[in-house]
Amino acid sequence: MSKKVLILSASPRKGGNSDVLCDTFLRGATEAGHSVEKIFLRDKNIHYCTGCGVCNRTHRCVQKDDMAKIYPAVKASDVVVLASPLYYWGFSGQLKLALDRLFALEEGEGNLLRGHGRASALLMAAEGNGFADALLYYDHLMEHLQWKNLGHVLAGGNWDVGDIQGKPELDQARALGASLG
Repeated sequence: MSKKVLILSASPRKGGNSDVLCDTFLRGATEAGHSVEKIFLRDKNIHYCTGCGVCNRTHRCVQKDDMAKIYPAVKASDVVVLASPLYYWGFSGQLKLALDRLFALEEGEGNLLRGHGRASALLMAAEGNGFADALLYYDHLMEHLQWKNLGHVLAGGNWDVGDIQGKPELDQARALGASLG
């Protein structure tokens, strides 16, 4: 059964190591017959959540930015892939901003975020291998959102652009994309 897959790429560089993981996952998912959309967060103007609480009453975020383009993609997806480099043991700011702003879909608009049979996967690249805190956050997020955790690919030991080439994590990313069911 074909799935609608949304990749939120938080790489600061097109062709960076975490972005290469995205593209490899995308190839696997596309080859398996899934429809895939990739949003490169670096190219989007996303403001931080102000915690104003308006979405609790109006079921919409009051901010006018590129999240207006991301909300429909998330709502339409069966699988949301989070991709980020590891920065200070967590997700990059680009991904964290988008995740914080997704709160409007959970609190408002009839809770269009939590549950709904969605699943997720995590793709990360890093200079080192200190992924434990990011994984803990991701696991808590999946539990809270009631999304099925499809797994993760963590590519450590990559610093310069292109260092991920030839690494086994690329095969893992492609296999994860192909395994969506």
